[in-house]
Amino acid sequence: MTDSAKLINDMGRNARSAFSRLTGVSDSQKSAALTAAARHLRASQDTIIAANQRDMDSARERGLSDSMLDRLMIDADRLESIASAVDDVAVLPDPVGQLIDRTERPNGLVMERIRVPLGVIGIIYESRPNVTADAAALALRSGNAVILRGGSEAIQSNGAIYDAMVAGVVEAGLPADAIQLVQTTDRAAVGAMLKASGLIDIIIPRGGKSLVKRVQDEARVPVLAHLDGICHTYIAKDADPEKALAIAVNAKMRRTGICGAMETLLIDQDYPAPGPLVRALLEAGCEVRGDDSVLELDERIVSAEAADWDTEYLAPILSVKMVNGADEALAHIASHGSHHTDVIVTEDSEMAERFILRADSAIVMHNASSQFADGGQFGLGAEIGISTGRLHARGPVALEGLTTYKWVVRGTGQTRP
Repeated sequence: MTDSAKLINDMGRNARSAFSRLTGVSDSQKSAALTAAARHLRASQDTIIAANQRDMDSARERGLSDSMLDRLMIDADRLESIASAVDDVAVLPDPVGQLIDRTERPNGLVMERIRVPLGVIGIIYESRPNVTADAAALALRSGNAVILRGGSEAIQSNGAIYDAMVAGVVEAGLPADAIQLVQTTDRAAVGAMLKASGLIDIIIPRGGKSLVKRVQDEARVPVLAHLDGICHTYIAKDADPEKALAIAVNAKMRRTGICGAMETLLIDQDYPAPGPLVRALLEAGCEVRGDDSVLELDERIVSAEAADWDTEYLAPILSVKMVNGADEALAHIASHGSHHTDVIVTEDSEMAERFILRADSAIVMHNASSQFADGGQFGLGAEIGISTGRLHARGPVALEGLTTYKWVVRGTGQTRP
Protein backbone atom coordinates (compact mmCIF):
# COMPACT_ATOMS: atom_id res chain seq x y z
CA MET A 1 0.00 0.00 0.00
CA THR A 2 1.37 3.43 -0.95
CA ASP A 3 1.80 6.20 1.57
CA SER A 4 -1.10 8.13 0.03
CA ALA A 5 -3.39 5.11 0.08
CA LYS A 6 -2.53 4.44 3.72
CA LEU A 7 -3.14 8.09 4.59
CA ILE A 8 -6.59 8.10 2.98
CA ASN A 9 -7.51 4.72 4.47
CA ASP A 10 -6.55 5.94 7.95
CA MET A 11 -8.51 9.16 7.44
CA GLY A 12 -11.48 7.19 6.13
CA ARG A 13 -11.55 4.93 9.17
CA ASN A 14 -11.27 7.92 11.49
CA ALA A 15 -14.06 9.65 9.59
CA ARG A 16 -16.35 6.63 9.89
CA SER A 17 -15.72 6.54 13.63
CA ALA A 18 -16.49 10.25 13.89
CA PHE A 19 -19.63 9.79 11.80
CA SER A 20 -20.83 7.11 14.17
CA ARG A 21 -20.42 9.54 17.07
CA LEU A 22 -22.21 12.31 15.18
CA THR A 23 -25.37 10.18 14.94
CA GLY A 24 -25.90 10.81 18.64
CA VAL A 25 -25.17 14.55 18.54
CA SER A 26 -28.03 16.99 19.10
CA ASP A 27 -29.04 19.80 16.78
CA SER A 28 -27.96 22.37 19.36
CA GLN A 29 -24.48 20.82 19.65
CA LYS A 30 -23.93 20.96 15.89
CA SER A 31 -25.15 24.54 15.79
CA ALA A 32 -22.89 25.51 18.71
CA ALA A 33 -19.89 23.93 16.99
CA LEU A 34 -20.41 26.01 13.86
CA THR A 35 -21.00 29.20 15.81
CA ALA A 36 -17.70 28.56 17.61
CA ALA A 37 -15.99 27.80 14.29
CA ALA A 38 -17.15 31.13 12.85
CA ARG A 39 -15.83 32.90 15.91
CA HIS A 40 -12.44 31.20 15.52
CA LEU A 41 -12.34 32.17 11.83
CA ARG A 42 -12.75 35.83 12.75
CA ALA A 43 -10.21 35.58 15.57
CA SER A 44 -7.72 34.01 13.13
CA GLN A 45 -8.07 36.76 10.52
CA ASP A 46 -4.41 37.81 10.54
CA THR A 47 -3.18 34.20 10.40
CA ILE A 48 -5.54 33.26 7.55
CA ILE A 49 -4.81 36.35 5.45
CA ALA A 50 -1.06 35.89 5.93
CA ALA A 51 -1.35 32.25 4.83
CA ASN A 52 -3.39 33.33 1.83
CA GLN A 53 -0.78 35.91 0.89
CA ARG A 54 1.83 33.14 0.74
CA ASP A 55 -0.47 31.18 -1.57
CA MET A 56 -1.09 34.26 -3.73
CA ASP A 57 2.65 34.96 -4.07
CA SER A 58 3.29 31.37 -5.10
CA ALA A 59 0.34 31.39 -7.53
CA ARG A 60 1.62 34.51 -9.27
CA GLU A 61 5.05 32.92 -9.62
CA ARG A 62 3.39 29.89 -11.20
CA GLY A 63 1.53 32.10 -13.67
CA LEU A 64 -2.04 31.34 -12.60
CA SER A 65 -4.72 33.22 -14.55
CA ASP A 66 -6.47 36.31 -13.21
CA SER A 67 -9.68 34.34 -12.72
CA MET A 68 -7.83 31.70 -10.67
CA LEU A 69 -6.13 34.39 -8.60
CA ASP A 70 -9.51 35.99 -7.94
CA ARG A 71 -10.89 32.68 -6.70
CA LEU A 72 -7.89 32.17 -4.46
CA MET A 73 -7.68 35.61 -2.85
CA ILE A 74 -8.88 36.26 0.71
CA ASP A 75 -9.05 39.74 2.23
CA ALA A 76 -10.84 40.93 5.36
CA ASP A 77 -14.17 41.31 3.56
CA ARG A 78 -14.01 37.85 2.01
CA LEU A 79 -13.01 36.29 5.32
CA GLU A 80 -15.99 37.94 6.97
CA SER A 81 -18.18 36.49 4.22
CA ILE A 82 -16.70 33.04 4.92
CA ALA A 83 -17.38 33.35 8.65
CA SER A 84 -20.87 34.74 8.04
CA ALA A 85 -21.68 31.79 5.78
CA VAL A 86 -20.72 29.42 8.60
CA ASP A 87 -22.92 31.42 10.99
CA ASP A 88 -25.77 31.18 8.48
CA VAL A 89 -25.45 27.40 8.27
CA ALA A 90 -25.43 27.17 12.07
CA VAL A 91 -28.98 28.56 12.30
CA LEU A 92 -30.49 26.63 9.39
CA PRO A 93 -33.05 23.97 10.28
CA ASP A 94 -31.42 20.61 10.92
CA PRO A 95 -32.43 18.28 8.06
CA VAL A 96 -31.57 15.10 9.99
CA GLY A 97 -34.68 13.33 11.21
CA GLN A 98 -37.05 15.45 9.12
CA LEU A 99 -40.17 13.57 8.05
CA ILE A 100 -40.43 13.44 4.26
CA ASP A 101 -43.75 11.61 4.06
CA ARG A 102 -45.97 9.28 6.06
CA THR A 103 -48.62 6.77 5.02
CA GLU A 104 -50.71 4.23 6.87
CA ARG A 105 -51.34 0.90 5.18
CA PRO A 106 -54.67 -0.94 5.39
CA ASN A 107 -53.07 -3.44 7.80
CA GLY A 108 -52.23 -0.63 10.21
CA LEU A 109 -48.50 -0.40 9.46
CA VAL A 110 -47.26 3.18 9.41
CA MET A 111 -44.61 3.86 6.75
CA GLU A 112 -42.37 6.89 7.15
CA ARG A 113 -39.41 8.26 5.23
CA ILE A 114 -37.00 10.38 7.26
CA ARG A 115 -33.84 12.22 6.32
CA VAL A 116 -30.50 10.78 7.40
CA PRO A 117 -26.89 11.82 6.62
CA LEU A 118 -25.04 10.41 3.65
CA GLY A 119 -22.13 9.29 5.85
CA VAL A 120 -18.54 10.17 4.95
CA ILE A 121 -18.21 12.75 2.18
CA GLY A 122 -15.05 13.40 0.20
CA ILE A 123 -14.68 16.90 -1.22
CA ILE A 124 -12.01 17.50 -3.89
CA TYR A 125 -11.67 21.13 -4.91
CA GLU A 126 -9.40 23.79 -6.40
CA SER A 127 -8.49 27.40 -5.77
CA ARG A 128 -11.36 28.61 -3.62
CA PRO A 129 -10.32 28.33 0.04
CA ASN A 130 -13.84 29.34 1.14
CA VAL A 131 -14.89 25.82 0.14
CA THR A 132 -12.93 24.52 3.12
CA ALA A 133 -15.26 26.35 5.49
CA ASP A 134 -18.45 25.94 3.44
CA ALA A 135 -17.99 22.20 2.95
CA ALA A 136 -17.04 21.57 6.56
CA ALA A 137 -20.00 23.58 7.85
CA LEU A 138 -22.57 21.95 5.58
CA ALA A 139 -21.26 18.45 6.20
CA LEU A 140 -21.25 18.86 9.97
CA ARG A 141 -24.68 20.54 10.10
CA SER A 142 -26.17 17.63 8.14
CA GLY A 143 -24.52 15.06 10.41
CA ASN A 144 -21.84 13.90 7.99
CA ALA A 145 -18.11 13.48 8.44
CA VAL A 146 -16.01 15.05 5.69
CA ILE A 147 -12.56 14.58 4.17
CA LEU A 148 -11.38 17.71 2.36
CA ARG A 149 -8.72 17.76 -0.34
CA GLY A 150 -8.01 21.24 -1.68
CA GLY A 151 -5.67 22.24 -4.49
CA SER A 152 -1.95 22.78 -4.00
CA GLU A 153 -2.34 26.45 -4.91
CA ALA A 154 -4.37 27.04 -1.72
CA ILE A 155 -2.64 24.69 0.70
CA GLN A 156 -1.62 27.41 3.17
CA SER A 157 -5.04 29.12 3.13
CA ASN A 158 -6.93 25.85 3.47
CA GLY A 159 -4.77 24.78 6.39
CA ALA A 160 -5.35 28.02 8.29
CA ILE A 161 -9.12 27.91 7.72
CA TYR A 162 -9.23 24.23 8.66
CA ASP A 163 -7.41 24.88 11.93
CA ALA A 164 -9.98 27.51 12.89
CA MET A 165 -12.91 25.26 11.97
CA VAL A 166 -11.58 22.30 13.97
CA ALA A 167 -10.94 24.55 16.97
CA GLY A 168 -14.66 25.38 17.02
CA VAL A 169 -15.69 21.75 16.59
CA VAL A 170 -13.50 20.58 19.47
CA GLU A 171 -14.60 23.49 21.67
CA ALA A 172 -18.19 22.29 21.29
CA GLY A 173 -17.25 18.74 22.30
CA LEU A 174 -17.59 17.13 18.87
CA PRO A 175 -14.99 14.74 17.39
CA ALA A 176 -12.12 16.51 15.65
CA ASP A 177 -12.10 13.81 12.94
CA ALA A 178 -15.57 14.90 11.83
CA ILE A 179 -13.62 17.37 9.65
CA GLN A 180 -10.31 16.26 8.13
CA LEU A 181 -8.04 17.97 5.62
CA VAL A 182 -5.66 16.08 3.34
CA GLN A 183 -2.52 18.12 3.91
CA THR A 184 -0.38 16.69 1.14
CA THR A 185 -0.05 17.96 -2.41
CA ASP A 186 0.63 14.45 -3.72
CA ARG A 187 -1.89 13.86 -6.52
CA ALA A 188 -1.94 10.19 -5.58
CA ALA A 189 -4.07 11.17 -2.57
CA VAL A 190 -6.85 12.16 -4.96
CA GLY A 191 -6.67 8.76 -6.64
CA ALA A 192 -6.80 7.05 -3.26
CA MET A 193 -9.93 9.00 -2.31
CA LEU A 194 -11.60 8.02 -5.58
CA LYS A 195 -10.99 4.35 -4.84
CA ALA A 196 -11.92 4.43 -1.15
CA SER A 197 -15.15 2.48 -1.57
CA GLY A 198 -16.49 1.40 1.80
CA LEU A 199 -14.77 4.29 3.57
CA ILE A 200 -16.03 7.29 1.58
CA ASP A 201 -19.71 7.24 0.61
CA ILE A 202 -19.77 10.02 -2.00
CA ILE A 203 -17.26 12.28 -3.76
CA ILE A 204 -18.06 15.90 -4.63
CA PRO A 205 -15.53 17.60 -6.94
CA ARG A 206 -15.50 21.36 -7.21
CA GLY A 207 -13.07 22.89 -9.66
CA GLY A 208 -12.01 23.02 -13.28
CA LYS A 209 -13.10 20.75 -16.07
CA SER A 210 -9.98 18.57 -15.96
CA LEU A 211 -10.41 17.88 -12.24
CA VAL A 212 -14.08 17.03 -12.51
CA LYS A 213 -13.54 14.81 -15.56
CA ARG A 214 -10.78 12.91 -13.76
CA VAL A 215 -13.04 12.36 -10.77
CA GLN A 216 -15.93 11.18 -12.93
CA ASP A 217 -13.68 8.87 -14.95
CA GLU A 218 -11.78 7.28 -12.06
CA ALA A 219 -14.17 7.25 -9.11
CA ARG A 220 -15.26 3.94 -7.62
CA VAL A 221 -17.74 5.71 -5.35
CA PRO A 222 -20.77 7.85 -6.37
CA VAL A 223 -19.97 11.36 -7.67
CA LEU A 224 -22.06 14.54 -7.38
CA ALA A 225 -20.78 17.24 -9.75
CA HIS A 226 -21.06 19.51 -12.75
CA LEU A 227 -18.49 19.45 -15.54
CA ASP A 228 -19.10 22.83 -17.23
CA GLY A 229 -20.92 26.05 -16.44
CA ILE A 230 -21.90 27.13 -19.95
CA CYS A 231 -24.73 29.45 -18.90
CA HIS A 232 -26.98 31.23 -21.41
CA THR A 233 -29.14 34.33 -21.30
CA TYR A 234 -31.86 34.63 -23.95
CA ILE A 235 -33.14 38.16 -24.62
CA ALA A 236 -36.64 37.71 -26.05
CA LYS A 237 -38.11 40.13 -28.58
CA ASP A 238 -40.33 41.83 -25.98
CA ALA A 239 -37.69 42.04 -23.24
CA ASP A 240 -37.58 45.32 -21.34
CA PRO A 241 -34.38 46.99 -22.69
CA GLU A 242 -33.40 48.40 -19.30
CA LYS A 243 -33.77 45.02 -17.60
CA ALA A 244 -32.04 43.22 -20.48
CA LEU A 245 -28.99 45.49 -20.36
CA ALA A 246 -28.63 45.35 -16.57
CA ILE A 247 -29.07 41.57 -16.43
CA ALA A 248 -26.68 40.84 -19.30
CA VAL A 249 -23.87 43.04 -17.99
CA ASN A 250 -24.24 41.70 -14.46
CA ALA A 251 -24.52 38.07 -15.59
CA LYS A 252 -21.22 38.33 -17.47
CA MET A 253 -19.13 40.95 -15.69
CA ARG A 254 -19.97 40.87 -11.96
CA ARG A 255 -17.52 38.00 -11.50
CA THR A 256 -16.37 36.32 -14.69
CA GLY A 257 -14.62 33.39 -12.99
CA ILE A 258 -17.61 31.72 -11.33
CA CYS A 259 -19.63 28.85 -12.76
CA GLY A 260 -22.81 30.96 -12.84
CA ALA A 261 -21.29 33.59 -15.14
CA MET A 262 -23.04 33.92 -18.50
CA GLU A 263 -20.90 32.55 -21.33
CA THR A 264 -23.33 32.90 -24.26
CA LEU A 265 -25.85 35.67 -24.92
CA LEU A 266 -28.71 34.82 -27.28
CA ILE A 267 -30.57 37.84 -28.69
CA ASP A 268 -33.87 37.50 -30.51
CA GLN A 269 -33.57 38.83 -34.04
CA ASP A 270 -36.68 40.95 -33.41
CA TYR A 271 -35.38 42.50 -30.18
CA PRO A 272 -35.31 46.24 -30.94
CA ALA A 273 -32.16 47.29 -29.07
CA PRO A 274 -29.31 44.81 -29.61
CA GLY A 275 -26.75 47.55 -30.30
CA PRO A 276 -26.88 49.26 -26.89
CA LEU A 277 -26.86 45.85 -25.22
CA VAL A 278 -23.66 44.72 -26.92
CA ARG A 279 -21.99 48.13 -26.58
CA ALA A 280 -22.63 48.11 -22.82
CA LEU A 281 -20.79 44.80 -22.57
CA LEU A 282 -17.90 46.06 -24.68
CA GLU A 283 -17.62 49.23 -22.60
CA ALA A 284 -17.62 47.15 -19.43
CA GLY A 285 -14.42 45.52 -20.67
CA CYS A 286 -15.85 42.36 -22.23
CA GLU A 287 -14.54 40.87 -25.45
CA VAL A 288 -17.53 40.00 -27.63
CA ARG A 289 -17.38 37.19 -30.18
CA GLY A 290 -20.42 37.18 -32.44
CA ASP A 291 -22.06 35.55 -35.42
CA ASP A 292 -22.45 37.43 -38.71
CA SER A 293 -25.53 39.34 -37.56
CA VAL A 294 -23.87 40.42 -34.34
CA LEU A 295 -20.70 41.54 -36.14
CA GLU A 296 -22.76 44.28 -37.81
CA LEU A 297 -23.56 45.89 -34.46
CA ASP A 298 -20.09 47.20 -33.58
CA GLU A 299 -16.67 47.15 -35.24
CA ARG A 300 -15.03 45.98 -32.00
CA ILE A 301 -16.82 42.62 -32.13
CA VAL A 302 -14.74 39.69 -33.37
CA SER A 303 -16.03 36.71 -35.31
CA ALA A 304 -17.07 33.71 -33.24
CA GLU A 305 -15.58 30.31 -34.05
CA ALA A 306 -17.55 27.08 -33.78
CA ALA A 307 -15.76 26.22 -30.53
CA ASP A 308 -16.94 29.44 -28.87
CA TRP A 309 -20.48 28.11 -28.43
CA ASP A 310 -19.08 25.23 -26.34
CA THR A 311 -16.59 27.20 -24.24
CA GLU A 312 -16.73 28.10 -20.57
CA TYR A 313 -14.47 31.15 -20.69
CA LEU A 314 -14.35 32.04 -16.97
CA ALA A 315 -12.98 35.35 -18.27
CA PRO A 316 -14.34 38.63 -19.70
CA ILE A 317 -15.13 36.99 -23.04
CA LEU A 318 -18.65 36.37 -24.32
CA SER A 319 -20.12 34.64 -27.36
CA VAL A 320 -23.23 36.34 -28.79
CA LYS A 321 -25.69 34.91 -31.31
CA MET A 322 -28.88 36.17 -32.94
CA VAL A 323 -31.74 33.63 -32.85
CA ASN A 324 -35.16 33.40 -34.44
CA GLY A 325 -37.45 33.03 -31.43
CA ALA A 326 -37.48 31.02 -28.22
CA ASP A 327 -37.51 27.66 -30.02
CA GLU A 328 -34.18 28.39 -31.70
CA ALA A 329 -32.77 29.68 -28.41
CA LEU A 330 -33.81 26.48 -26.65
CA ALA A 331 -32.37 24.36 -29.46
CA HIS A 332 -29.04 26.17 -29.15
CA ILE A 333 -29.03 25.69 -25.39
CA ALA A 334 -29.84 21.99 -25.82
CA SER A 335 -26.95 21.57 -28.26
CA HIS A 336 -24.32 23.66 -26.50
CA GLY A 337 -25.38 24.08 -22.87
CA SER A 338 -24.19 22.19 -19.83
CA HIS A 339 -27.49 21.92 -17.93
CA HIS A 340 -26.25 24.42 -15.34
CA THR A 341 -28.13 27.77 -15.42
CA ASP A 342 -30.09 29.31 -18.28
CA VAL A 343 -32.06 32.57 -18.28
CA ILE A 344 -34.87 34.14 -20.27
CA VAL A 345 -35.48 37.88 -20.21
CA THR A 346 -39.04 38.63 -21.33
CA GLU A 347 -42.19 40.46 -20.32
CA ASP A 348 -44.33 37.67 -21.80
CA SER A 349 -45.21 35.45 -18.84
CA GLU A 350 -46.54 32.64 -21.04
CA MET A 351 -43.30 32.54 -23.03
CA ALA A 352 -41.34 32.54 -19.79
CA GLU A 353 -43.27 29.55 -18.48
CA ARG A 354 -42.74 27.62 -21.72
CA PHE A 355 -39.01 28.35 -21.54
CA ILE A 356 -38.87 27.28 -17.88
CA LEU A 357 -40.66 24.02 -18.70
CA ARG A 358 -38.53 23.15 -21.71
CA ALA A 359 -35.05 24.26 -20.64
CA ASP A 360 -33.32 21.11 -19.38
CA SER A 361 -31.16 22.86 -16.81
CA ALA A 362 -30.59 22.44 -13.10
CA ILE A 363 -31.48 26.13 -12.66
CA VAL A 364 -33.77 28.14 -14.94
CA MET A 365 -34.34 31.85 -14.33
CA HIS A 366 -36.76 34.49 -15.58
CA ASN A 367 -35.69 38.14 -15.59
CA ALA A 368 -32.72 37.62 -13.27
CA SER A 369 -28.95 37.39 -13.58
CA SER A 370 -27.40 33.93 -13.76
CA GLN A 371 -24.93 35.15 -11.11
CA PHE A 372 -27.64 34.24 -8.56
CA ALA A 373 -26.76 30.57 -9.18
CA ASP A 374 -25.31 30.26 -5.70
CA GLY A 375 -26.49 28.40 -2.61
CA GLY A 376 -26.24 31.47 -0.41
CA GLN A 377 -28.47 33.42 -2.78
CA PHE A 378 -30.99 30.58 -2.70
CA GLY A 379 -31.25 30.95 1.08
CA LEU A 380 -29.32 27.72 1.65
CA GLY A 381 -26.65 29.37 3.80
CA ALA A 382 -23.84 28.04 1.63
CA GLU A 383 -23.40 25.43 -1.05
CA ILE A 384 -21.06 22.56 -1.49
CA GLY A 385 -21.35 22.78 -5.26
CA ILE A 386 -23.77 22.79 -8.18
CA SER A 387 -25.02 19.46 -9.46
CA THR A 388 -26.18 19.16 -13.07
CA GLY A 389 -26.87 15.43 -12.92
CA ARG A 390 -30.29 13.87 -12.63
CA LEU A 391 -29.82 11.61 -9.62
CA HIS A 392 -30.03 12.46 -5.94
CA ALA A 393 -29.57 16.27 -5.97
CA ARG A 394 -29.71 18.99 -8.65
CA GLY A 395 -28.71 22.64 -8.61
CA PRO A 396 -27.09 24.14 -5.51
CA VAL A 397 -26.24 21.29 -3.14
CA ALA A 398 -26.60 22.30 0.49
CA LEU A 399 -27.96 20.63 3.61
CA GLU A 400 -30.81 18.69 2.04
CA GLY A 401 -28.53 17.52 -0.78
CA LEU A 402 -26.17 16.01 1.79
CA THR A 403 -28.84 13.73 3.17
CA THR A 404 -30.55 10.61 1.94
CA TYR A 405 -33.48 8.86 3.60
CA LYS A 406 -34.43 5.67 5.29
CA TRP A 407 -37.78 3.97 5.75
CA VAL A 408 -39.16 3.56 9.23
CA VAL A 409 -42.02 1.09 9.64
CA ARG A 410 -44.08 1.26 12.82
CA GLY A 411 -46.37 -1.63 13.69
CA THR A 412 -48.47 -3.02 16.49
CA GLY A 413 -47.54 -6.69 16.10
CA GLN A 414 -48.47 -7.27 12.45
CA THR A 415 -47.15 -10.38 10.70
CA ARG A 416 -47.27 -11.01 6.96
CA PRO A 417 -49.69 -13.68 5.80
